[in-house]
Amino acid sequence: MISDQWTPQLPKRFYETVTVEQSGEGHTILLDGRGVRTPLKNPLVLPTPGLASTIADEWSAQEEHIVPASMPVSKLAHTSIDHASPKSTAIVDEFVSYAGSDLVCYRADTPEKLAARQCEHWDPVLAWAESELDAALVVTVGVIHQAQPEAALDALRGHVSPFDPFRLTGLQTLTALTGSALLALALAEDQMSPDAVWAAANVDEDWQIELWGHDPEAERQRASRRVEFTAAAQFLELL
Repeated sequence: MISDQWTPQLPKRFYETVTVEQSGEGHTILLDGRGVRTPLKNPLVLPTPGLASTIADEWSAQEEHIVPASMPVSKLAHTSIDHASPKSTAIVDEFVSYAGSDLVCYRADTPEKLAARQCEHWDPVLAWAESELDAALVVTVGVIHQAQPEAALDALRGHVSPFDPFRLTGLQTLTALTGSALLALALAEDQMSPDAVWAAANVDEDWQIELWGHDPEAERQRASRRVEFTAAAQFLELL
């Protein structure tokens, strides 16, 4: 049995009231009248009232202890301020790198039903990227790397470079969770619903489950990813 001394100690709730205050720079969360700060001690200033209200609700929902895992939207806001703000260019570079080997560009040729399912879920987002973003990516069969046209990658870079740190954080999180820059961007631009993006990101995994059945550990990991995915989708919607 693990000793209690090794159990992480969660901070106790130290406040009674949670309120939202509008300032010239945005919206802040007040705990008993004092402004919340990020883990790096930056002021938590939020760009929209909806985002501020949701984060205030997360603080209000804490009971005897403050459980960071139960505050996923707050975590994304902290990341936006502490990490995305000073690293916007690096995040854009990472996004373009994902697009260079995007999930939706690598297809199966057999079995035919899987190939058809990939086309059903992935072709529309490729068509959207080409028609609306001028980013025509190349599709290949198999897993051997297919270099993408520089013009397409430059177009994607130009599209996301103006994103503010909050949108970049949501985009970065969704890209990592889905394995697809295009699916993440389609969600960020309201071209696909969260459910549609989740289904598209899990075409191959769902196919394997249909063939071989459910694995309990894999199911737990998937459920955890879905929680993160839902929080990131909500975060972008609130912006």
